[in-house]
Amino acid sequence: MAGQNIERREILRILAIAAGVAALPGFTKWNFACGHPQQMLTVLKPAGYQPLFFTHQEHASIERLTDIIIPSDETPGAREAGVAEFVDVMAARDFELQRNFRAGLNWLDAHSKRLYGNGFLVIGADQQTALLQTLAYKEKFRPGEEPGREFFSLLREYTVMGFYTSEIGLKELDFPGFKFYAESPACPHKQDPEHRHLPASRR
Repeated sequence: MAGQNIERREILRILAIAAGVAALPGFTKWNFACGHPQQMLTVLKPAGYQPLFFTHQEHASIERLTDIIIPSDETPGAREAGVAEFVDVMAARDFELQRNFRAGLNWLDAHSKRLYGNGFLVIGADQQTALLQTLAYKEKFRPGEEPGREFFSLLREYTVMGFYTSEIGLKELDFPGFKFYAESPACPHKQDPEHRHLPASRR
């Protein structure tokens, strides 16, 4: 459900934001993928995450929503990467985010009760997915759900941001920075060391 195509400029923006958050203690799962490996090993992980902004019920909703956006299938998803922790820390640092996320969660619960008679966390997985599809996909948009679409779009942005700055997310992208070499790789053009006969660019 994520639509996970990220442009290079957006990746750089995400990495810059995540680098600032990474120094904060308290994460149980989320790790900034570009942190120094030895630094990471010295950080003791707490037994359980304590939300900085969201209530425990709100945090459970964020965890469920991010899990739907980037689910666990053949590879780990948002839950394993600790994306809900990332979203909470980001919200704790930004008053406008706090207001938008809390208003969005309240709208989602009220909308779920109107449609299915219970809050979002209580209804079944199929009902949760059906509810979110009308917020996520343009061809399924319905009048009157504009606040929900804005909330879901915001949460999807921060879910993708948190996932693809985590170690799990960048491994899924086969990020070359995770590869270690005993020595610097040699130039693949040994017969043309001055690169005078390289193929033309495809652009």
